[in-house]
Amino acid sequence: MSASQTSEVPTLLVKIFGKDRPGITAGLFDTLASFSVDVVDIEQVVTRGRLVLCALVTQPTAGLEGDLRATVHSWADSMKMQAEIISGRGDNRPRGLGRSLVTVLGHPLTAESTAAVAARIAKVGGNIDRIFRLAKYPVTAVEFAVSGVETEPLRTSLVADAAALGVDIAVVAAGLHRRAQRLVVMDVDSTLIQDEVIELFAAHAGCEEQVAEVTAAAMRGELDFEQSLHARVALLAGLDASVVHKVRGEVRLTPGARTLIRTLKRLGYQVGVVSGGFTQVTDDLKERLGLDFAHANTLEIVDGKLTGRVIGDVVDRAGKARLLRRFAAEAGVPLSQTVAIGDGANDLDMLNAAGLGVAFNAKPVVREAAHTAVNVPFLDTVLYLLGITREEVEAADAHDEG
Repeated sequence: MSASQTSEVPTLLVKIFGKDRPGITAGLFDTLASFSVDVVDIEQVVTRGRLVLCALVTQPTAGLEGDLRATVHSWADSMKMQAEIISGRGDNRPRGLGRSLVTVLGHPLTAESTAAVAARIAKVGGNIDRIFRLAKYPVTAVEFAVSGVETEPLRTSLVADAAALGVDIAVVAAGLHRRAQRLVVMDVDSTLIQDEVIELFAAHAGCEEQVAEVTAAAMRGELDFEQSLHARVALLAGLDASVVHKVRGEVRLTPGARTLIRTLKRLGYQVGVVSGGFTQVTDDLKERLGLDFAHANTLEIVDGKLTGRVIGDVVDRAGKARLLRRFAAEAGVPLSQTVAIGDGANDLDMLNAAGLGVAFNAKPVVREAAHTAVNVPFLDTVLYLLGITREEVEAADAHDEG
């Protein structure tokens, strides 16, 4: 039966609720089958072992509605469930134009912040059609399906106040692209890894504190990145090239980094890194983690010593955005299907060029300008922004281990 044919057809909303156990759904529809009704819609939710099952069905032939009601109630009683049956006409009302998915991350997710998010959605004219939990650890992640308002004004309303609400919020347009092949490109220092690589080199040169001060100012956007890079690298002049191997061993991956990359690769995503750091480290990370793309600056080494210079064009703020576009072209992925993740001011052009830019534990100037921000120290929480659940991640891990 077509949508136009069902729009005014008498229908019954059959609601069943109680303790969940196997066979409830099959039992309800087996009961309904004897009345030759058509199924218009089904919705089922289980929360802490309690089931709510809703079935919207066409009204049975004349004179049988009373029998259907009595039979359903009798079956529900036999299953120690409760039943409610409501008469009406047609299907659910059409959802409003503008479909978005709002992902909310809380650590914890409080009732107060949830109320505030829901109120802001309503204030801009959005309607919450469905809510689904994506994960319960290491953060609580829930997804709101929202209609009735375009994605951009919804994002503007929600993301700007996310920090004040004590949550992280991402807003993306709903549609088939959510599960399409994508390209994910990450910054390296303080994003993929916990360290600033140049500071690891500086520690071996005895100038870590001096370099760290310049790095911090550059990441806040207070200094020109290229000038600051040359100034910091100059302090490394004379270091023995053997320090490269030592620094590689000192690099610490961000919690959740391996899970993020492993899961994305299983799903067919392509993954790359762009860095204002050095190929001496990023090439090693690319091999260890199975990355598809990697690009960074290269420290010049002559006669087994660092010269204090870099080779070729510097990967700066504009360069990272250019590399994102180049990787996307090579991967055959539209720019709108790219995700960029970074923490510093030199990541901003890349974050804004991507279809979804994620500020990861970022400086204030970056959080304010990015599409969304994640402020928990687990890189794999980015998976939830892509609609991937913790259960899916764990199931894939268990399958591979088996």
